[in-house]
Amino acid sequence: MFVRLSLLVLVIAFVVGLAARPSGSAGRPVSYVVKPTDTLWSIAAKNYAGDPREGIWQLQQRNHLHGATLVPGQRLVLP
Repeated sequence: MFVRLSLLVLVIAFVVGLAARPSGSAGRPVSYVVKPTDTLWSIAAKNYAGDPREGIWQLQQRNHLHGATLVPGQRLVLP
C-alpha cells in the first residue's frame, strides 16, 4: 500500500513538474529612452512592482551599468 501511494505521489509530482516548466521566453525586450529628469529610482518605481531597489539592481545588471549616472537619450532595456 505504501509503495503504491509513494509511486502515485512521485508520478503526480513529475506530471506537475512538466506542466510548470518556464516558457523560455517572455517576448521581445522592452526598451526605455532616458528623459532629462529620469533617475534609476524613478524608472524602477514606474516599471516594477514592489521595492524600487530590486528594480534598480535589475536595470543595472541587464544594461551593464556600473553606477547610477544616466544620460538623456540613453536606451535602457527593461528586464
